[in-house]
Amino acid sequence: QVQLIESGGGFVQAGGSLRLSCEASGRTFSSYIMGWFRQAPGKECEFVAAISRYGSTSLYGDSVKGRFTITRDSTKNMVYLQLNSLKPEDTAVYYCAAGRAPLTPLGVQEGRYDYWGPGTQVIVSS
Repeated sequence: QVQLIESGGGFVQAGGSLRLSCEASGRTFSSYIMGWFRQAPGKECEFVAAISRYGSTSLYGDSVKGRFTITRDSTKNMVYLQLNSLKPEDTAVYYCAAGRAPLTPLGVQEGRYDYWGPGTQVIVSS
């Protein structure tokens, strides 16, 4: 069982930056791939980024490539999402997720993740 808590969301102007954090409970953090998803009002949940168990591989959604960076610190049971060059269309609730399956291109799918945090709101003004 893994519990996830996101933090770091907030209000930022377009072009600005934020860093989201996700703290995971439990002693088996390195057993899980970690992902970030987001959901804007009236839209479906969208894959943002994922990172492999030991941080050697990462995946990004097309809309965030080159602007967002996912990292993890297994000594702290933390995963981070650095958001740069933010755009109004990045406004959404951002969710952290953990999955037991190895990271593959299927890691963009919500169904690959077993545990989810409650989310943190990001609002980007134009």
